[in-house]
Amino acid sequence: MSGQPFAPTAVALDIDGTLIDHDEGLSPAVVDAVRRASAQVPVFLATGRAWSTTKPVADRFGLPDGLVVVSNGARTLRYPDGEVLDERTFDPRTVIASVREHAPNARMAVEEYDGTYLVTAPFPDGDLGKYAKIRVVTDEELAPEPVTRLIIRDPEQSEADFVRLAERLGLHGVGYFVGWTAWLDIAPEGVDKSTGLKVALAQYDLDASGLLAIGDGRNDIEMLTFAGHGVAMGAAPDEVKSAADEVTKSVTDDGVAAVLNRYF
Repeated sequence: MSGQPFAPTAVALDIDGTLIDHDEGLSPAVVDAVRRASAQVPVFLATGRAWSTTKPVADRFGLPDGLVVVSNGARTLRYPDGEVLDERTFDPRTVIASVREHAPNARMAVEEYDGTYLVTAPFPDGDLGKYAKIRVVTDEELAPEPVTRLIIRDPEQSEADFVRLAERLGLHGVGYFVGWTAWLDIAPEGVDKSTGLKVALAQYDLDASGLLAIGDGRNDIEMLTFAGHGVAMGAAPDEVKSAADEVTKSVTDDGVAAVLNRYF
């Protein structure tokens, strides 16, 4: 290290549990801090959400034209027009069959190009985002072609059950992230939020050493370690905090604003 204080040249922000709370609430202090940062450096939303449920959040922040990383890094798009710069997919059919064998009651979902979610059964209210369009289909209709991600959800199971399920599924050729609840995101192998952020940074001729990244979930770990300075939210699981360079306050205490206001 040169001993120079860190000075961000770009910012990557997770959405759920980082920028907004479970009720989609936005703090004026966080909005102000993000707007101030985005007037000075590129600010990338980097989320597990689909484009269709990410764009309304970018709109609420009034972000300038730029890039967003969605579907846990599997898609990088231009904001606000939604042009796809980079996309990674995989064939989920063997995983779907394995899930049915090991977790017969699990609900599964995939994202369509237009942002619609195809689901094998309705998810609990709000799970796929307030603005999500949903269509119920059979297992066979779920993924006739490669997808950017497969979501597995079982409200009757615990988080620990799903960690064990991921091990039992014997997932080969894909990656996965266990969410806060009984939620499993299956991704193309080697794809995480840092995949999309590399694409986004390259568009600006920037590298990761100047990236400030803030997140709260297990799907943020790679992003936090990739960034020059990774910040975990106060309510993040211990393994996320240990991957970060710093821990800020929780989303309900405007943790993002506390960090951004230091630099911008």
